[in-house]
Amino acid sequence: MVEMTVSRLGLDSSTNSYVLVLQEKEGERVLPIWIGQPEAESIVMQMHDLKRVRPLTHDLCKSIVLGLGATLRRVQITRVEKNTYFAELHLHRGDTVVQVDARPSDSIAIALRLDAPIFASEALLTHVTFEGGESPLDDDDAPSSPPSRSELSAEELKEYLEHLRPEDFGKFNP
Repeated sequence: MVEMTVSRLGLDSSTNSYVLVLQEKEGERVLPIWIGQPEAESIVMQMHDLKRVRPLTHDLCKSIVLGLGATLRRVQITRVEKNTYFAELHLHRGDTVVQVDARPSDSIAIALRLDAPIFASEALLTHVTFEGGESPLDDDDAPSSPPSRSELSAEELKEYLEHLRPEDFGKFNP
């Protein structure tokens, strides 16, 4: 397993889906994962410390883990089958370790809230190439800052997500 960090979140204009790009912590290989809008919103909100009036599902999961006296030690993205990625939450409470099957997008949203490390199977990582030599890892492709308010309406958040770069994720060639 290789430790990963959240590198970018963008919109794949060819599929109109969000792409979460994880990058290995001590290297350049990446793992792009196509995710849904609710998970993208939740991840962006946590990355930019934005709060909703009521807790999101991933905030609830954090409260449950902490309320039970457990810790999230790590998230592992373990495999891909038929274009579906699989992940595990590794929860510790006392001497008990529980591995919970979960979607990577949910796992990452929860890991960000609990400051837990994210790992991916070595076999899933790739060096990324884009048409025209562009890379999602260049600093000038960083997403723009979210609106300055600490609470966003659903419409404002959706508009912000729709304008995240890089828009050329549809050109991804593993």
